[in-house]
Amino acid sequence: MKKIAILGSTGSIGTQTLEVVRQSAGLQVAALAAGTGVDKMERQVREFRPAVACMWTEEAAGELRARTSDLDVRVTAGMDGLLEIATLPESQVLVTAIVGMLGIRPTIAAIRAGKDIALANKETLVTAGHIIMPLAKECGVAILPVDSEHSAIFQSLNGEPAGRIEKLLLTASGGPFRGYKREQLADIQVEDALKHPNWAMGRKITVDSSTMVNKGLEVMEARWLFGTSLDRIQVVVHPQSIIHSAVQYVDGAVMAQLGVPDMKLPIQYALFYPDRRPMPGKRVDFFELGQLTFERPDTDTFEGLKLAYRAAEAGGSMPTVYNAANEKAVALFLDRKIRYLQIPELIGEAMERHSVIADPTVEDILATEQQTYEYIAGRIDCKW
Repeated sequence: MKKIAILGSTGSIGTQTLEVVRQSAGLQVAALAAGTGVDKMERQVREFRPAVACMWTEEAAGELRARTSDLDVRVTAGMDGLLEIATLPESQVLVTAIVGMLGIRPTIAAIRAGKDIALANKETLVTAGHIIMPLAKECGVAILPVDSEHSAIFQSLNGEPAGRIEKLLLTASGGPFRGYKREQLADIQVEDALKHPNWAMGRKITVDSSTMVNKGLEVMEARWLFGTSLDRIQVVVHPQSIIHSAVQYVDGAVMAQLGVPDMKLPIQYALFYPDRRPMPGKRVDFFELGQLTFERPDTDTFEGLKLAYRAAEAGGSMPTVYNAANEKAVALFLDRKIRYLQIPELIGEAMERHSVIADPTVEDILATEQQTYEYIAGRIDCKW
């Protein structure tokens, strides 16, 4: 029986991870952590009976404590609670599905405690990859990608000798505005940006997909995960989302992982790696599909991707600025306080004013994040 702990259990990846637990023998939930959604967390605690549950605020933790007083579960709160769950002796794998840079410190703690990481928190590697990957190697810990694209590359690399990669082919659906030109994006509303053609995801990541910032974050993440230079990572727009990504080798061979758009497959693969387990659900029907198509990304219209390469090339603390500026800009857009095209504008402005810290510590990263938040807040005359 493999015991797992989940940070971000009430979010999209967290709830799908629990679906995998429901349908898979051999997994047991040791701990759960969430934000402030007490109703959903109570239901999860009652179903999966973890030893520990954590809420982000003490108020939410107190309410959960009262609601679950009939159960044998210890309820904790805040960063201390996340760190306790990350290092829980009885768990073997930490699923990092928490949103934002809150995931960095628990991930580092889990690695030092010898836990394998099922990684679904982009910010961890985007901002702290230079810390995380060497530490994982030093501690003999596996970083198992849960993102569908990175999982596809991971699967396509399986069994191949190291050092044979010519190119990583990172696929993108193109989002709801594929084919649009910049002038067509001027009047985009929140409802438009949340209509992803293929994937059911959280609100923030759905907007990120529409701006192609999400793909930019994945480029930066892939760089660290697979030890590959930026010039060997190519984004390919693939509207059908059947090829989840691929690896081109030095002999010209291309290995790809295909499947229907369903996050439960990469989640299950990460949790049972290197084994494959049966999983119910729809299969790819090539006769029904008919064709697979590919396009070059339009980085003039979707500047978020272009800015991501620029941030990655600058390195150091610049990816933190990119990520933090986007996070706050998207929140503003979802609150209808800025226009859609202001998202990449604010990211670019924040990057332009930043003086790069070449080798940032965790403290430097968190300070840069806060400074970027404050800049965006001041820029649009809004308090966070």
